[in-house]
Amino acid sequence: MAVAIYPGSFDPVTLGHQDIIERCSKIMDKVIVGVLRNNSKSPLFSVEERVTMLSGVIGHLPNVEIQSFDGLLVDFVRQCRGDVIVRGLRAITDFEYELQLSQTNRVIAPEVDTMFLTTNLKYSYLSSSIVKEIAMYHGDISAFLHPDIARRVREKMDGID
Repeated sequence: MAVAIYPGSFDPVTLGHQDIIERCSKIMDKVIVGVLRNNSKSPLFSVEERVTMLSGVIGHLPNVEIQSFDGLLVDFVRQCRGDVIVRGLRAITDFEYELQLSQTNRVIAPEVDTMFLTTNLKYSYLSSSIVKEIAMYHGDISAFLHPDIARRVREKMDGID
């Protein structure tokens, strides 16, 4: 059984993330979405909130599960008995950065490969950071997020004001 690991912060999960997860679930036998607990960042949502939000928007996919992790990605992949790391690419700048990471991971864990999925063109500009910035200035984020996620982002931003 081929197991893919799709890691990220997902703060918040965007329609672009959902697209990659859904497409990956059609290719791989099992997909584990790894929600990174990064102590060097100050996320808008806690890890638990991000896991819950992901569950709400991709829970219909029977071969996808969500787990949080910290530390090295390759250690998480090994712990999950993963075969491949999945990364989404939006632009050439993503490729340069992701290629460097995948080559580093390959040195650390030669048994783990990386698979790149290009983002659907309609999401090629989209990032969680952009969504948070728009939301911070009370802009319309409905085109970028599942309605439940957009509501949660607005509620969180209203609590910060």
